[in-house]
Amino acid sequence: MSFFEKDLALAKNAALKAGEAVMHYFKSSNYEIKDKGVNNPVTTADFEANSIIKDILINNDTSYGWLSEETVDSQERIKKENVWVVDPIDGTKEFIEGVPHFSISIGMVSKGEPVVGVIYNPAKNELFTACSGGGSKLNGEPINCLSKNNERTIMVSRSEIKRGMWDAYKKIFLDIIPVGSVAYKLGLIAAGRSNLFATLQPKNEWDVCAGNCIINEAGGNLLDLYGNKRLYNSVDTKISPGLIAGHSNYVLQALEVINI
Repeated sequence: MSFFEKDLALAKNAALKAGEAVMHYFKSSNYEIKDKGVNNPVTTADFEANSIIKDILINNDTSYGWLSEETVDSQERIKKENVWVVDPIDGTKEFIEGVPHFSISIGMVSKGEPVVGVIYNPAKNELFTACSGGGSKLNGEPINCLSKNNERTIMVSRSEIKRGMWDAYKKIFLDIIPVGSVAYKLGLIAAGRSNLFATLQPKNEWDVCAGNCIINEAGGNLLDLYGNKRLYNSVDTKISPGLIAGHSNYVLQALEVINI
């Protein structure tokens, strides 16, 4: 039994409760949309999911730190050994568009290492879970990253494809697959739905923390485009210049191709 199984069970419960709330808004017009910045919307559903998740997780143990996209950050978390890292809806743009590629992402780090990961896509009823030493699962069934690179397929951001950022790689990869939500893509890679995930743009810790744990436990690696692993609960939550994930056997090889 993993030391973090109780935390995993708690995170699963929080994700499912938040997902239920989020689905009340999905494909309806009964919510408010605001802009936090350029091309960065937030909705009533984001805030409600954030509140549900925080109430469940922090009320269970107030000694844990908290980092969420939809909560004003406090550097108090830096002093904590265990920290929840949450994106209540990753893929808000997809959620608004009615595209079922969004997800609820709940990670937990201990001394900077991702040790619990839950990614829940309520629109597709897909629950990806992992905790350190316990393996990765999709809806309770064990999953693993693809260990053979015969097809050379890669999942990337819908917006990066729209901007033409992957045009130069069309001859390198057999298939470049557009999917919304960074977290959801990481879950799909852990489940062997494609060889690789990559993004050519910076992301935040809350986008990838849960997915990092799930990828690790599925036999993979998640690295930045310099080839480094992430130590979480940093003062600066931004991960630059981008990320790549896939089976440990060939993620470094793929990194060389992307960095051409």
